Amino acid sequence: MNIKKAVITAAARGARLYPVADTIQKSMLPIVDVDGINKPIIQIIAEEALLSGIEELCIICAPGDETRYIDSFQSLYKTLTTSFKHSEWAQLQAANIKNLLSRLSFKVQDEPLGYGHAVYQAKQFANNEPFLLLLGDYLYVSDIPTKRCARQLIELANQEKCPVSMVNPTAEHLISRYGTLTGKTLLNYNGVYQVEKIIEKPSISEAELILQTPGLRSGYYLCFSGMHIITPLAFDLLAESIEKQNTTPKNILLTPVLQQMAESDKYLALEMKGTRYDTSKKLGLLQAQIALGLAGQIKDEVLICLTDTMATSLKR
Repeated sequence: MNIKKAVITAAARGARLYPVADTIQKSMLPIVDVDGINKPIIQIIAEEALLSGIEELCIICAPGDETRYIDSFQSLYKTLTTSFKHSEWAQLQAANIKNLLSRLSFKVQDEPLGYGHAVYQAKQFANNEPFLLLLGDYLYVSDIPTKRCARQLIELANQEKCPVSMVNPTAEHLISRYGTLTGKTLLNYNGVYQVEKIIEKPSISEAELILQTPGLRSGYYLCFSGMHIITPLAFDLLAESIEKQNTTPKNILLTPVLQQMAESDKYLALEMKGTRYDTSKKLGLLQAQIALGLAGQIKDEVLICLTDTMATSLKR
């Protein structure tokens, strides 16, 4: 298995970030990355893939957004190369944006018919090859300085030649937000499971009955972390799901397709050595910014800022 393509789903309008998401794409909101450079969220996600060995990227977007993305990045590139042409950091950033644009394509999801439907739009781009799937909402900080979270996933998929999903142990009061699974520990690996059963956003009672995983501490379950290696079989299964759902409004989910894949062939889950940050939830941008700041070149500045802010607040 040779994974050189990545798909980023970014078609959702970001209702949890209104009203700001009504005037700007939520994935274009800025955050200071670990290298100390202020970047749009979507660029940080793309660089997670590119720095993990990915060569081609496809963004699944809403109608009209493809032009907005390109215009925004081209405008940013022009500003960096003209207004900041004598700054080393700006030239490096401009080179990164130029590289991103040269590897980027778009597919439009004409109607919001569910996450699985969004993924299905990448069929032509994937061209019968396995690919890395990322969400346009999530940023990651790896616990391994030399190995990004996406690289962890890609390496396991290449070794085992099968689909793999990134998971993390999650407290039971949070599992209703995520796809949750259970499986058997794979021998010769640490934190790798053969997936057996998946339920999308289960209740605690469902999880207690069906999704207990030996080895996890009590009250914790394996939940998806928004990062997958998907094989071409998924598109055949998604096509069947789309064909069967002839009612409106449709909601084509990816989780049932992943369950079918687990039943038909080897499909693994890998415990992430790192942390995921959801930028679309309340205070998610703040939390992600603090995490990226503490993990990168501006760590001292972030610590000083946090200390000063807390000290000032306590004086009031």
